[in-house]
Amino acid sequence: MTTDPRSDRLVGDDVLMRRHVGGDPDAFGELVRRHRDRLWAVALRTLGNPDDAADALQDGLINAYRRAKSYRGDAAVSTWLHRIVVNACIDRVRKAAARPTDPLPDHDDRSLTFAGAGPDPADSVVMRLDIEAALATLPTEQRAALVLVDMEGVPVAEVAEMLGCAVGTVKSRCARGRAKLLPLLVPQQREGNQPATPDVPSTSPTSPSTPPGGDPR
Repeated sequence: MTTDPRSDRLVGDDVLMRRHVGGDPDAFGELVRRHRDRLWAVALRTLGNPDDAADALQDGLINAYRRAKSYRGDAAVSTWLHRIVVNACIDRVRKAAARPTDPLPDHDDRSLTFAGAGPDPADSVVMRLDIEAALATLPTEQRAALVLVDMEGVPVAEVAEMLGCAVGTVKSRCARGRAKLLPLLVPQQREGNQPATPDVPSTSPTSPSTPPGGDPR
């Protein structure tokens, strides 16, 4: 059965999932349209490289398309999609762990903000690169938790569902990740200036580069 794509925008994610499982060729594409930007943001922050993030997002969405029948409705569809994409990112990080680190990407992206940062545009560029490099030093699980909670503003309870662990585990991973990141992100002291004091990372969602489009089918 084919439905009017315009009507898909008026129904809930769970309805679209049922339609997709039932054979509607447009339902999954509408789910991707709704959640692609947020999924892309998480993939990009977790992996740091736009090419790897695009591959992980593609893998995740293909897996979600094929595994739609396994969705039981015990979590929101958006949470289920995030879980699959985050797992695809983690798998990619683990596979690449033995390879040399690629150069940091030069993409336009907002990053964490810190008190005392100067107005010099060069400062923000250096800080952004520092954040990407610092994130790369974290264990995969800590990085994923920190990206979702502190950089994407996802509630801890929802992140626990995405990562398949307890709320306390997410909090612990975030705390350990912050403890490792903050010393790395203290700006270098410039001649005649005192070093800035970092704040706890902002929880405001980011607006990374536009994700690759298209239904993964």
